[in-house]
Amino acid sequence: MAKAKGRSRLDRAQIVETALRLLNEVGLEGLTLRRVATELNVQAPALYWHVKHKQQLLDEMATVMLREMSAPEGGGDGDGDGGSGGSGDVGAGEPDAGEDWREVLAGTGRGLRRALLRYRDGAKVFAGTRLTDAGHAARQEEYLRRMVAAGFAPGAAARAAFVVFAFTEGFVIEQQAVEPMPGERDPGYDVAARTEAFGPRYPLAAQAGEELFGDFDARFEEGLAAVVAGIAATFGPAERD
Repeated sequence: MAKAKGRSRLDRAQIVETALRLLNEVGLEGLTLRRVATELNVQAPALYWHVKHKQQLLDEMATVMLREMSAPEGGGDGDGDGGSGGSGDVGAGEPDAGEDWREVLAGTGRGLRRALLRYRDGAKVFAGTRLTDAGHAARQEEYLRRMVAAGFAPGAAARAAFVVFAFTEGFVIEQQAVEPMPGERDPGYDVAARTEAFGPRYPLAAQAGEELFGDFDARFEEGLAAVVAGIAATFGPAERD
């Protein structure tokens, strides 16, 4: 009876909320079901009624992260199976009616990056996960509708989103290796020490440190612009499936 009563007090939303909070404290590597259970003051088996293993927990966490990014003010959660692959599911904000398709794509990348940077290892959590509800579907539909209206074939619009999401996730993974959280910097990425170690023998590599490990906002915008230009050149509005 005691165990049944304990289970009734615990729900999946509470577990995920706790896991996301712990993520900012301990990172992805330190996040375990046992750690979440301890934080909730329950035994680990109590969690298994809601999440059977860590990957399922990560799927739920990624779904909440995307929901935070895409839901309108006071929006609901949506039900049902959202399908697989967080990377391919667009939901990063609703495009304005007058926006050019390039800005629609760029806004998707910017919205995803903002959401991932809210959490330590946020990009690692999100990449490759399976969304567990369809709360993002309305925004994804709007994005695809706008891209098709701009002249993209439906398949090309979906592929464009995937490319932008993959670039953004990869970029944020690298950024969070250097800056795990805003205001933090991993001491292993000391540009001055790197420059000194490379010395005059590798002058170009030494000089590259400033470009590789600094001003991530500017580098992201530059890379995003290159990605969008590449999409326009390779499978933009002129292509039809």
